[in-house]
Amino acid sequence: MEDIRYPIGKFVFVENVTELERGKWIQDIVEAPSKLNHAVEGLSGEQLDIPYRDGGWTIRQIVHHLAENDMLVYARFKSALTEDNPQIMAVKENLWAELPDVHVPIASSLQLFTLIHERWSILLKNMSDKDFTRTFVHPVSGVWDLNKALGVYSWHNRHHIAQIINLRERMGW
Repeated sequence: MEDIRYPIGKFVFVENVTELERGKWIQDIVEAPSKLNHAVEGLSGEQLDIPYRDGGWTIRQIVHHLAENDMLVYARFKSALTEDNPQIMAVKENLWAELPDVHVPIASSLQLFTLIHERWSILLKNMSDKDFTRTFVHPVSGVWDLNKALGVYSWHNRHHIAQIINLRERMGW
């Protein structure tokens, strides 16, 4: 039986990232805003407040999470490109998803997600192979190079967008 928590499967990192793989991941970042907008298009406020699975986040929480996460990720990339092995901030995303601002309309997070991806995409497209070997230190999971980070965050966006799409399909929306 399919695990609806991971509609595209769990992330699996490839140690030796090729230019082709990296290019696909960058394209995922470029396309994520349009795919997210399409995934939530036409949903009512009631539909946005339905969890994608029992005990899971609502569509509204997922949309806000994606904008907040990628705001942090963009800063992580910039820090890694301008500092030597910077320590980045870890967040308690499950607690963030419970704060009062999660109940606001999703339009602001869709716009934020789009604008962050616009800037992030330009940055990614202009990075050299050597730039992708730069690192940051996550306080929980350790050292990440920007190849790994790009792969994880490409997957992360596709993963959450697929959760929304799968819920729509299951509900017949």
